[in-house]
Amino acid sequence: MESNLTTFRVIYADTDAMGIVYHTNYIRWFELGRNELMRQMGIVYSDLENLGLHLPLTTVFCRYLQPARYDDLLTVETCFDYIKRASIRYSSKIWDENQRKLLVEGYTIHACTSNEGKIRRMPALITGLIEKYSIRKGE
Repeated sequence: MESNLTTFRVIYADTDAMGIVYHTNYIRWFELGRNELMRQMGIVYSDLENLGLHLPLTTVFCRYLQPARYDDLLTVETCFDYIKRASIRYSSKIWDENQRKLLVEGYTIHACTSNEGKIRRMPALITGLIEKYSIRKGE
């Protein structure tokens, strides 16, 4: 299965008064990984918007294992868990600079909706990734 590795540096604004990354920033970094995974597979989010579709977040899970700190170089690893008829699930792991320490792991689930917020089938642009990259097809 295809995955994406995106490396970035923790900036001061991402930390609390103790210099530790504030917990909600990991969710932002999950999004960074999702966007880069899709881009790696030839899909830019604006391609979906041009089709009148969106992928709003419906579920997020994040397990914090170790803290990251200001100026750390981190890597977010992102892959697809599954693609269903109207939803998609991504798994994310955030590692230290050398990918030896797993800091955070989690997943996000997204519905496929129209501009009006109505549930829609996942477009062929995305479902075509199932066979191309051996992604699990959801029930």
